[in-house]
Formats: sequence, structure tokens, C-alpha cells
Amino acid sequence: MKIFSKLLPASKKKLVISSIGVVALVVFSSLLLFEATKAEVDLTENGEKHTVKTHANTVGELLQELGIHVGKHDALSVETDAKIKDGMQLKYEKAKQIIVSIDGKEQAYFTTLDTVGEFLTENELSFSKHDEVSHEPDDAIKNGLKLTVAKAFQVKLNDGGDESKVWATGGTVKELIHKNNITLNELDKVKPAKDEQVTKNTKISIVRVEKVTDVVEETVAFKTETKKDASLTKGKEKVLEPGSKGIVVKKYEVIMENGKEVSRELISEKVEEKSETRVVAIGTKQPEVVVEQVSRSNDSNGKVLYMTATAFTANCSGCSGHTATGIDLHANPNAKVVAVDPNVIPLGSKVWVEGYGYAIAGDTGGFGGNHIDVHVPTKADAYQFGRKKVKVKIIGK
Repeated sequence: MKIFSKLLPASKKKLVISSIGVVALVVFSSLLLFEATKAEVDLTENGEKHTVKTHANTVGELLQELGIHVGKHDALSVETDAKIKDGMQLKYEKAKQIIVSIDGKEQAYFTTLDTVGEFLTENELSFSKHDEVSHEPDDAIKNGLKLTVAKAFQVKLNDGGDESKVWATGGTVKELIHKNNITLNELDKVKPAKDEQVTKNTKISIVRVEKVTDVVEETVAFKTETKKDASLTKGKEKVLEPGSKGIVVKKYEVIMENGKEVSRELISEKVEEKSETRVVAIGTKQPEVVVEQVSRSNDSNGKVLYMTATAFTANCSGCSGHTATGIDLHANPNAKVVAVDPNVIPLGSKVWVEGYGYAIAGDTGGFGGNHIDVHVPTKADAYQFGRKKVKVKIIGK
């Protein structure tokens, strides 16, 4: 192949080279002029600053050139239809999505702010100090952040009888007790069970249980032993041995719930002192009673009373046969004895009773006042005597 430049005359060659140079110069000058007419824009994109040159007429055209799509939640410092000016400051912040979950209910938010605290303020979201929030106010926001909130509620708590209300955000009974710095002892009872979930309707009861040892000293009563003694008059008693109480020490295991005893179990018993038997002698000797004959003399000056009279016998059911003054009516069935009220007729007085005769006021009855009871040998005699008004003369002693 022949080289074209070699075929041209020298003058022609010079002409061709000069034309190419001119064209190149024109193109280069045009490029310089094109670049020189571009506007400079300072663009801060998502916190990163850089300078761009553009022939775009509006901000929207510039963003389109840069492949930036402005969403409805994104932040743009200048309207998209604003004219591009040399030296323009343009700030673009792409919105970050935040998922807020409150008690399990989720809602999506978009923000261009930097911290969780700023986001909460912007969206008028506020929570109490008792609520459980997954992030701190100073935490930085990243796209797709999930902010979880458990709203606090009050739970009734009965701790050993002391009632109160505590804040909870769920979790188990055990976690709530620990959160409130409540210490449980080994025997304490908790309802509901510690692993149950806490809800707004939960009522927690803590029964404080104590196991204590109670030492009790108890007295043991002594026994009484009786012995018949023929040397003592019947009805008389004599203490031969006074007797003494014993002492036994008992240990009990006591269960207390909320300070009150609910059970008691005997675990040991020890006799410290033995009791000693009391010995009493009981008289069996029949008393010697002399029933004197009442004199009929010197009774003219005696005090006269009008009284109700009934009769009794020593053989009645429950009767001892011995009078208050010691007369044995079993041994003396025909004795003339009258039971009286000692305030009316002194015991031991000699009396005369109309329809009965002379007698001794030797017994007391279950009556009072102007009433006497005369002794007769048999029940038949008592029924025959009946009840009557009689004249009674007190002769003296």
C-alpha cells in the first residue's frame, strides 16, 4: 500500500497538516468553553460532601443526572424546580426506615434525623420511665432499625401481708420479683408460679414461711391416792404426803406463715422433774354421838315462833345420815333432831315442836327462814308428817 502523504507534493502536505491542527484546536477550545460554562454545585449527600459541575437547568435535572431519586420522606434542602446557580449549596438526605413495635403492634416510620431521641420528639412519641424501650435516646438511627417498646402496667403484690402495686412490662413472676429487689427465702410460697407470665390481671402473693423451734415447760399434775384410816373419825381427812407437780420440757417444730402459726409438731419430750403422788388418809371410824334427852323443865320463858314444818329421814337417796353437828342418824334412828336455819335458831339449841316434842337443833336444811325439818325414822313417817304450820319454842342450850 502506498502512503498517501508520500503521493502528495510537499506544499500539499503542509496544507493537510495545518488543517488537522486547526480542527483539533477548535475542538479543544470548544471543550474548554463547554466545561467553563458548567455551574459548580456543592452537594452534601447523606452527610458526604462533594462538588459537581453541571449544565442542568434545575435541581431536579441535576439529581436525575446523578441518578438520585428523591422519595417523599427524603429531605432536600432546595425545591426540585429551583434553578441551578453556580456555587449553589444543595443538601440531600435519604430517609431511613424505623419499625416501631409497641406491645407487639408494629408501625413503620421514615426519618432523616440522626438519633432515636430526635425521632421520638419529631413523632411525638413519649414513654414513661417504667416503660421498657429497646434503644437509648442517644443511639444513632440506621436504616431498618426496629424500636421495641413494652408499655408498663401496675400489678398488685402482697408480700407477707403488706399490699402494694409494682410496675411491670411482662416477663415472668420470678423476673418481676427480682426487678423489685425482693428476696425470697427457701420456704416462702409464691403464687402464681415463678415461671408464669405477668399480665395486667396478675395478682402476686408471697407467703413468708418460717420454721422455728418452740421450747415449752409444762407442769404435770400429781395423782392423789387415798388410804382408809380407822383411827380417824368418818368424814375426816389427813394429808400424809403433800405431793408435788412434775415438769416436762417439750420441743415443737412450728411453721409460721406471715407471722401466724399454722402447724405445730412435737419433736422431743424430756421429763425434768417427776411428779410425786399426794397421799390422803380417809377416816372410817364412826363418831360416838350421845343424844341427850331434852329436859322439859324451865321452858316457860323460851322464845316462841310459828314456823312451817316438814319431815326428813336419814334413809333418803343421797343422804349421808350424818348431821351438821356430827349426829349419826343411822345409828340413832329415833333421835329427835330438827334441821333449822342457824340465823333463826342457833345450832345446838333445845327446842319444843308442836306435834313432835322436844328435840335438838342439830342439822341445817336446804331452806331458810321460818322453816324446820324434823327427823323421823322412816320415809313412811315423813310422808305421814307432811307439811304443816307448828308452834316452836326455843328453850336454850
